[in-house]
Amino acid sequence: MAGADTPSPLIESRADLIEAMERGAKPADQWRIGTEHEKHVFHTDPLRPVAYEGDQGIRALLDGIGRETGWKPFYDGDNPIGLRNDAVAGGISLEPGGQFELSGAPMADIHGTADELAEHMRVARKVAAPLDIHFLGLGVTPLWSVAQIEAMPKSRYAIMTDYMGRVGTLGTSMMYRSATVQANLDFSSEADMVRKLRVSVALQPVATALFANSPFVDGREAGYLSFRSHIWLNTDDARTGMLPFAFEDGFGFERYADYALDVPMYFVIRGGQYVNVAGESFRDFLEGRLPQLPGEKPTIKDWEDHLSTIFPEVRLKQFLEMRGADMGDEAHVVALSAFWTGLLYDDISLEAAWELVKNWSEEDRDYLRREVPRRGLATPFDRSSLFDVAAQAVGIAEAGLVRRNRLDAKGRDETIHLAPLEETIRSGKSPAERWLAKFKGEWNGDLTRIFKEAEL
Repeated sequence: MAGADTPSPLIESRADLIEAMERGAKPADQWRIGTEHEKHVFHTDPLRPVAYEGDQGIRALLDGIGRETGWKPFYDGDNPIGLRNDAVAGGISLEPGGQFELSGAPMADIHGTADELAEHMRVARKVAAPLDIHFLGLGVTPLWSVAQIEAMPKSRYAIMTDYMGRVGTLGTSMMYRSATVQANLDFSSEADMVRKLRVSVALQPVATALFANSPFVDGREAGYLSFRSHIWLNTDDARTGMLPFAFEDGFGFERYADYALDVPMYFVIRGGQYVNVAGESFRDFLEGRLPQLPGEKPTIKDWEDHLSTIFPEVRLKQFLEMRGADMGDEAHVVALSAFWTGLLYDDISLEAAWELVKNWSEEDRDYLRREVPRRGLATPFDRSSLFDVAAQAVGIAEAGLVRRNRLDAKGRDETIHLAPLEETIRSGKSPAERWLAKFKGEWNGDLTRIFKEAEL
């Protein structure tokens, strides 16, 4: 049952906090690529969001995919809220507004990622079709308000929804009407983690610009190319952002642990139930001073759960999570992992990427984070625009994938999966800009057209 207690030792010292991240280190020949993506779901007859219950609901979709794949459901109370694949790591889960998420299994190469995604979508479409459920590859739902989207029956989301109402201004939009694609990558040591985290944090706005795909909200132009990224700027400053301390001398696992200790908590799981501790301090928990659990001290699992409630642009757990991209079509989902793999899994490319960003100041990085959601690749930067940096980054990633030389059955290397980004560089237009051109042109302002053209 989801949320049920797993036997876990108590935290005895600061070393335990660090070890929870450090034990993810592995030699390069064991590095893998994990890809997660969230799809909006909708009905077409009439056009509307999908509820959880009912003959055509998300619960029915989960049940059908479980029967088709043999994956096992997990629950929150009596409600199935996802599926697990017992054969390999990975599974399906529900985001707060019903966004249908695949957490992909760790893959040795991008070809495996592409094959996994294709099979997942084949099964999902087969089961969804009789239910009039369709999948939308955009970073934000273009029509519906938060109030129009039904909350999924997941206890942690009720806690988060209440807390989001007290911090930031767009936290519930993040929860209920945004969708992302995320690439998860390994590191070999603390020093390797630091190098990769610094490069990926600095270049995260570049990924946001390349994958910008949420130019509409509430049935109109949003005024942003990535409204999803703008949402994150207005969600919860205590747990989001660009990790400026990561660029300070001496940064490592311990400094990240200190940061995480200062991020307010959301919940603690006890007896399979979520205890609402929103806003409380993990430092107080370490001392047995949580008002909701007086005298009780945290386990390693509690700390790992807490690490999963922190949402910077790059998140450190036992691997690094790239969190800056909007959801897009299938090719863009795979392209995100190809982009980061080419940059971070080849030493020459990693060094070249560091050379690209190493002289950027904290102010530079913050400027890009704040301007890119609105201006995208056209963001003025370094006497030119971010487009020039993006073109260099894609070239560095391509060279890294060539050197990796991982071939598919047709003898093609992983660079084939960068095709969507190469098209963006050739055209100078992100997916969001291409949608805006259609909206103002051939669609004649009819935004419902996007549900057909952006359907997965």
